[in-house]
Amino acid sequence: MSITAFIIISLIKSVAVVFVLLTAVAYSVWLERKVSAHIQNRWGPTRVGPFGLLQPLADGVKFIFKEDLTQPYVYKPLYIAAPIIAVVFAISSIAVIPFGTWVTVGPWGTTFMQITDLNIGLLVVLGITSMGVYGVALAGWASNSKYSLLGGLRASAQMISYEVSLGLSLVGVLIMSGSLSLREIVDAQGGRFWGFIPRWNIFHGQTIAFFIYLISAYAETNRTPFDLPEAESELVAGYHTEYSAMKFAMFFMAEYANMVTVACLATLLFLGGWHGPIFGPPILQALMPVFWFCLKVFFFMFLYVWVRWTLPRFRYDQLMAFGWKVLLPLAVANIVVTALIVALRAQYPGFLSFL
Repeated sequence: MSITAFIIISLIKSVAVVFVLLTAVAYSVWLERKVSAHIQNRWGPTRVGPFGLLQPLADGVKFIFKEDLTQPYVYKPLYIAAPIIAVVFAISSIAVIPFGTWVTVGPWGTTFMQITDLNIGLLVVLGITSMGVYGVALAGWASNSKYSLLGGLRASAQMISYEVSLGLSLVGVLIMSGSLSLREIVDAQGGRFWGFIPRWNIFHGQTIAFFIYLISAYAETNRTPFDLPEAESELVAGYHTEYSAMKFAMFFMAEYANMVTVACLATLLFLGGWHGPIFGPPILQALMPVFWFCLKVFFFMFLYVWVRWTLPRFRYDQLMAFGWKVLLPLAVANIVVTALIVALRAQYPGFLSFL
């Protein structure tokens, strides 16, 4: 493949992936409103388009034309930069997420369904997403409001605390796959054991790590029952209390983009990525991996909404105690057990061969 063809294909993939991500972010809001409405025996959006499907478009137009108020007491440079930082880092992480296998693109040859493939892809995603805490913390401080400041402080402490457990929960996966490349981690989950159970990490020794990751991801994205930074009953709206119009919308875009990223990582690391039954003509076989990947991501997004409208919010002391006293020891124990089993298998190939 020539350099020109490579650049053209990379640009096309970048535009397509960002468009799909922003569309998914918009319709994640629609999904949340519809699912929460059905949980509470309501209809949710129904007026704007069939089944309310044009509601995200209407919300976007509303935010664009709303009056953008900037309070005179804010520190304006960081006040404006905070939502930009949050949304930019939330969207950037999608660049290294693989969402399918190799595909042939006409006369240009074969390319992989991913913007860029890095051998440290997982490390890049964790690094980019961890920078999002700066947007939240700066929004709380620059707003010069007590409610916003408390929300920013809560968010900083919460995200830093649960990032430790989230990172440690992934070490067992790295030990088993032997790579930081997201594509190689998925490839290591191919095949089955006992003849019928997929060799996905959630079934293959990392069940506890999966639940640690899932709980930590809820806390990382400030979702109920870990929405202490936005607790409206205590802090009005938390760190984005003083924001309106598109700046307010950018924080919501960042939150839902982070949800999509977390769901993609959970799919890649624990549920076998794009692995699933492949059948039909060649065109269908090429699209089936993307379908399985999107289906698994949708499952996690639905789970996010389901948990939000089912569980009550933790107290702040319970939140911090749970992260440091429960999830952290469990994550460390999972690393020790996984490392021990992998070492014994290397020394004695028949050890736990039934798995």
